[in-house]
Amino acid sequence: MGNCIICGTAVDGEICESHEEDAVFEFRGSAASQLTPGRYYRGTVDGYADFGVFVDIGAHVTGLLHRSELDQRLESLDWESGDDVFVQVLDVRDNGNVDLGWSIRQREREFRGKLIDTGDEEVLPEDVDDAGSDSAVDESEADADQSSGSAAASESASGSESQPEPEPEPESPDEVEAGELQAAADDTGPSDETSATPNAPEAVAAGSGSASVATETATTGSAPATDDAADAEPEAESALNRTTIDAIENQIGSVVRLEGEITGVRQTSGPTVFELRDETATVECAAFEEAGVRAYPDVDVDDAVVLEGEVERHHGDLQIETESLEILEGEERETVRDRLESAIEREARPAEIDLLADHEAVTAVEEDVADAATAIRRAVVEARPIVVRHGATADGYVAGAAIERAVLPLIREKHTREDAEYHYFERRPLDGRVYDMDAATSDVTSMLEARDRHGEQLPLVVVADAGSTEESVDGYDLLSLYDAETVVVDDSRADEAIVDAVSVAVAPSLAGADVSDVTSTALGANVAAHVNDDVRSDLEHLPAVSYWEDTPEAYVDLATDAGYDETALSERREAIALEAFYQSYKDKRELVIDLLFGDGEETAARDGDLAAHVSEQFRAKLDTELETARENLALRGIDGVTVAILDTDAFTHRYNFPTTPLLLDALHRRQRDQADHPFVTLGVGDDELHVRATETIDVRELGDAVREAAPNAGVSVVGGRDGHVEFLPGERDAVREAALEALGETLA
Repeated sequence: MGNCIICGTAVDGEICESHEEDAVFEFRGSAASQLTPGRYYRGTVDGYADFGVFVDIGAHVTGLLHRSELDQRLESLDWESGDDVFVQVLDVRDNGNVDLGWSIRQREREFRGKLIDTGDEEVLPEDVDDAGSDSAVDESEADADQSSGSAAASESASGSESQPEPEPEPESPDEVEAGELQAAADDTGPSDETSATPNAPEAVAAGSGSASVATETATTGSAPATDDAADAEPEAESALNRTTIDAIENQIGSVVRLEGEITGVRQTSGPTVFELRDETATVECAAFEEAGVRAYPDVDVDDAVVLEGEVERHHGDLQIETESLEILEGEERETVRDRLESAIEREARPAEIDLLADHEAVTAVEEDVADAATAIRRAVVEARPIVVRHGATADGYVAGAAIERAVLPLIREKHTREDAEYHYFERRPLDGRVYDMDAATSDVTSMLEARDRHGEQLPLVVVADAGSTEESVDGYDLLSLYDAETVVVDDSRADEAIVDAVSVAVAPSLAGADVSDVTSTALGANVAAHVNDDVRSDLEHLPAVSYWEDTPEAYVDLATDAGYDETALSERREAIALEAFYQSYKDKRELVIDLLFGDGEETAARDGDLAAHVSEQFRAKLDTELETARENLALRGIDGVTVAILDTDAFTHRYNFPTTPLLLDALHRRQRDQADHPFVTLGVGDDELHVRATETIDVRELGDAVREAAPNAGVSVVGGRDGHVEFLPGERDAVREAALEALGETLA
């Protein structure tokens, strides 16, 4: 019988069952069957596969950490072959295969104890004869992690190895006592400047071996004590000078002082991780109380703080090992907030407005374009997540992709985490062109979960190619209850009600401009160009991609100059339209990037082949549906207006490509060219009515007329003046006839 190394409970072994997951095990057995599922083991990365990472557990067993078990994308995992890692054994199969799980704890000190699993029993490291070298390394690593004032930490901070040096300097900081080190420092005679300012940034950065003593003073906050002064009153600690997050990359191993604002807090099974933002960037700071226990419980999101800690790399990302964290109050807090606000104002507003091309509809909203770009840039600077919602159409996808192209590099620049772009940017397609309560409820649920579970700030929601009509107001009101900002970028004929419901509306119709020749992509690409001028050249062909016909000459010229001819543009438009249909709820980020952007001649050629291949499928599927639709059109003449009526439930494959709106668009373009008078294409389903016309139709007015003629049909308009009519299936015939009569009166 023994006692649990964590709680002291009497056990048959070294650890009780309830604390097995709090300890890390080193496997010394020879067979997979000797592993214990549920335990955490130290392992070594053996190699990568498309489906995960192979990890050696001990010398004789290899397991698979499947990509589905990771808390990040496999591509963003910064593990190299041979790296020591920590994993959990989930299952040992009958065939000897070992299933591994992710461990958020990737340092031995984040566990509450260590044991050797011999395959037959668990034993303490000191009780294993051959454990000396491994355990000694682990203990020295733990000591180095926990004692920044040690000689090892001084060496790390100075960036130099211990070398013999001429007298009177000591041979190595590791080979002398603290008193000898101080005496040696006195003998070397540091410069007056170094003595006067031991905490200068140059000292903190630790550039040379000759400044090792000054470096230790800067990184620990106090000078090494001498033997003679052991019993004397300790001198007051020297305060570290503040440094900025963008400067810490060259200070690995040094202790730094940061001032800023907490933008996120999340509790792991090991340390508490605070996300700290200053005027230059954002970094994660790990603070350890004990495994799974919240460190600094009074510190929360939006607090202004001063933090001191050691700069390290954690899975390739910069991270601060927090040694002290204090909430600032009064004048100190205001100083930090003023510094942050000044930096935000300086960074967020575009220096000038320079539209992609001369386009009257976009020029009418150029100030709104700048305001939208400012809101997006500000969210990046403030470390707020950005959620882009867009219609599941070619125009919606390309508009959303334009904003994504601009924002992702800024996020990578501002955050030290390599996978930050997946945490701080999300693009989610919408079912239609309305940001309704369903979409808003989904977004609010996600953002509240992210806030409560991961300490994230509330996001900026950008709605593109949708959301500019009064049907979206309820959704925006729900967001506003949580103070979540919203930006709308839409080419539809917008409603005035939207102006007060969102933070910024980029909608030319609100400025009185003609929207017949503008797309949401033309607006979104201009916003994106002002979010990040460095990607402007990547965006210049996108407006031309979004037009199915009558592309403004200015955008054709831009695309031509960027190397995209008419065929390349149409292939990308058709390919995006087809891919938007499949898994329409997903962003398909990598596929959309491949279709729209080519980096280098080889990549561009490949992407061109991809677009051509997908667009060929688009045309084949669309032509098949068009042929069926044309054969089943019912033509009606009403007061000189020809109306082509398609029963969209009877003569289309409702759940296959193309969608009803896309099919009606293509059908109307082909049919109208044969008419020399007003022509209307009317799609009537079981409960929806869509209209396309050679003349401008206000669908809201059409809905009012139908509602008056068929009062029992439950008529409503979705999507405003450019939307569609919904009704009760039992009143379908009455709705169709009422719509025909109203169209005849409007267009005659």
